[in-house]
This record gives sequence, C-alpha cells and structure tokens, in this order.
Amino acid sequence: MAPSLDDAARAIRRGELVVVPTDTLLGLAAAAGDRTAVDRLRDAKGRPEHLPLSIAVSSTEELEPYARLAPSGRGFVRRHLPGPFTILATPSPKARRELDPRVAAGRTIGLRVPDHPAIRELCRRVGPITATSANRHGERPARSVAEARRAFGRSVRVYLPARPRPSGVPSTLVDLTGARPRRVARR
Repeated sequence: MAPSLDDAARAIRRGELVVVPTDTLLGLAAAAGDRTAVDRLRDAKGRPEHLPLSIAVSSTEELEPYARLAPSGRGFVRRHLPGPFTILATPSPKARRELDPRVAAGRTIGLRVPDHPAIRELCRRVGPITATSANRHGERPARSVAEARRAFGRSVRVYLPARPRPSGVPSTLVDLTGARPRRVARR
C-alpha cells in the first residue's frame, strides 16, 4: 500500500524526512522549525552548512507572515503563487523566531507555494517545511520516487507517490527584496 499524507504528516511531526512531489521537482521535506530535522536533511543531502534552505507553505496567506514584502512583492506573490517560483524576501520577526536559523537568520528567506496538491496539503497539516530538491548535493534531482529511494534509502521515512508528476524543471528564483521583482540566475 502506498504511503499517505497522514503518514507523511506524522513523520514530519516526529522530525523525520519525507520525499514529496511538487509542481517542479520531487522535494526533500523536513519541519522548517525543527533544528534536528534540518540537521537530518542536510546530512542526508550532504548539503554544505553555508547553503541556505528555502521553505514551502500551503498558501500565500501563510507565506506573508514569514516575509516582509513591499507592495510590488505582495502583488507578485498574489499574481504568481501558487506556482513554480521561489521568492527571496526579507525574513519577518515571526520567521526568525519560529524557523531554524539556517532557514531564516540571513538577510533573505526563500519561500515557495508550490502548485501541487500533495505538498500544499502536507504544509497545511504541519506548517512550513523545507523546500529543497530530492537529491544528494551536486547530483541531478531525482526524477522518480525510485531514484529518490536509491539516493536516500532509509534516511527518508516516507516517499509519497509523485502524482501528478512534477515538471522536472527547477523553480524560478525571484528577488522581492527591492522596489521591483527581479529574476535571479541560479548558479
């Protein structure tokens, strides 16, 4: 029997890792406010400490309390999210208080509202989760649950089925910290 969103929510609440489909790629999810869970995620990915992590939330209404947005940024969010964008914004006091410092301690925070029912429902049930691709650092993102399972094995507690399938294209990074939205090239 395929794992359910209930299984995934229980795992996230216990500080465990979950692979979940998004509109863009399969994501590796952990509770964004749980330092031990974020440590597990970084260890599983082999991700360097200095690289930031973004978060996913269930709706634009849930996103806005975590970010300080200018009117143009708020307009971008309302026009384009949910969708295949990761926005960069100034973290709010709430973000700095509730999220792991490696997510919200810097000058910017990355936020997503993916246009996929599974990840949005998971976020609705458990709150903000990490939004990083399901792959080991420096490797190609997993294109299937089977590939993700080969990369992470038992370090991930729940692998949710990828239905509908992600597009396979990473999200577009948009900086909303200035007066106007600005697309940012990925390195």
